[in-house]
Amino acid sequence: MRKFPEIIKKRTENQLIKSFIKQFEKAISSSNQKNKRFSFVLTGGNSPKKLYRKLSKNIKDWKNIDFFWGDERIVSKRSKNSNYNLVNKSLFKNNKIKKKQVFSIKINLKDINSIAKNYENRIKNYFKNNLRSVDLIILGMGNDGHVASIFSNDKKIREKSLVRGITRKDFFRVTLGIDLINDSKRIWLWLPTRKKTKIFNTLKNKKKIPVNLLNKKKLKVFSIQR
Repeated sequence: MRKFPEIIKKRTENQLIKSFIKQFEKAISSSNQKNKRFSFVLTGGNSPKKLYRKLSKNIKDWKNIDFFWGDERIVSKRSKNSNYNLVNKSLFKNNKIKKKQVFSIKINLKDINSIAKNYENRIKNYFKNNLRSVDLIILGMGNDGHVASIFSNDKKIREKSLVRGITRKDFFRVTLGIDLINDSKRIWLWLPTRKKTKIFNTLKNKKKIPVNLLNKKKLKVFSIQR
């Protein structure tokens, strides 16, 4: 009997990246065979930098892939804290990605709620309200078990909003809601260090931690283990 979530274990980050690329190629090939565009929701932070650079070099054809973000800090797109900037300097670096393929979060609107609502409307329009059509979302995990910008002290964590504005001491943020994440076809959790894997294993029985709210039947965990 198949166990959930699916855990992929490798000894090194390079081995883990090779495994991810193989799985990614399989996913986009399946989509191409159906003559469909592939929707790819990206994560930010430091964890995926090397992965994005390797994807940029190894995947040659990006023309049928559209890019979204799981969350974003409300900062300049040139800021080192911008998830868009991270992707632009790594994943997009070696590829001719057209503007129409990039659905980044517009941060220059009047307030956090307007930014969240604008992004929600663009997502609804793209998927024609069929929000179970997201092909793949990749997530990192914070040391406290948060995913995207969904934190355990969030009183509205179960709110049904597709996209939410988040006010925190460090940054204002916009994040996809947990229901939209869990409705995706594939949820891939990227844990490229032993430290991250250890934290994940330590937290896995704590029900209210955001990483444990992910749909386990769709979840694939890429992890470093001895």
